[in-house]
Amino acid sequence: MFERAAMLFLYCETPVHAGMGTSLSVVDLPIQRERITNLPIVQASSLKGVLRAEVKRILEQNDPKANDKVQVLFGPETQRAHEHAGCVSPHDARLLLFPIRSLVGVFAWATCPFVLERFKREAKAVGLDVGWDVPSLPANSQQAFVTKSSEIIADGKVILEEFAFDAQKNDKADQIANWLKEKTFPESDEYEPFRNWLPKRFVILPDDAFRDFTQMATEVITRIRLNQETKTVAKGALWSEEHLPSETLLYAPIFISKPLAPNASQLNLSSAGDALKLLADLNLDRLQIGGDETVGRGIVKVRLNVPTS
Repeated sequence: MFERAAMLFLYCETPVHAGMGTSLSVVDLPIQRERITNLPIVQASSLKGVLRAEVKRILEQNDPKANDKVQVLFGPETQRAHEHAGCVSPHDARLLLFPIRSLVGVFAWATCPFVLERFKREAKAVGLDVGWDVPSLPANSQQAFVTKSSEIIADGKVILEEFAFDAQKNDKADQIANWLKEKTFPESDEYEPFRNWLPKRFVILPDDAFRDFTQMATEVITRIRLNQETKTVAKGALWSEEHLPSETLLYAPIFISKPLAPNASQLNLSSAGDALKLLADLNLDRLQIGGDETVGRGIVKVRLNVPTS
């Protein structure tokens, strides 16, 4: 049974392609999505592999027992997986804020009541007290809730892509935006302007509209491979990839159980609290998630929010 938990927030600094393989749709390589809601996700298996690699890289810089500790946290390599399970269990990284082009203010960070209610549920599961309520907004409404300091309103409307919504200033939107600003965005100095922009560009959309934007307003990049002799596109080497756009915010609950490795106590990892402390003390900064690493994609800035217990 899980004994400790934390919430990992992932802020996309570049487009992120966590792919699901080939597709018969207009996009050759789509991103991973939930089956029921069709909202974008990064599957837990992908996130766990990335975390394992980064934790190992950091520990190996000054810890001779780095590999043993990694195996306690994430389990042995595949050929020895039968020996014991790892104690760290990341869940899928789910969407919290999605950037959408705006007529004024450049872009808006959008969310919806369903996403916020689900985040509240998962935050409670890890021990985070959000302290705010989600405003009621019908799924097929033409309204959008914004903060009192909003800078994305034009003539009483919030205009995202080619769609217009009636802007309604809402106290609960202020509370949510300010909490997200303080608890989810990266804490480093270079993110201070982004934290200050969030309440001014925050919008809560109806569920249906938000879902549609996450399907139609992702970033689609066309890529090619050249024939080195002719410097033309090689046969069959033209394809399109879907990406989560830069400035997207994701979250992933991380649950930790009592370490099961036989040598855990010798490594000072005898409890779930010890394992969580090790993760927190690493001060994880940036991860590379998904494909296209060699062309600079998939970079996310991370923040591990550990509830006080």
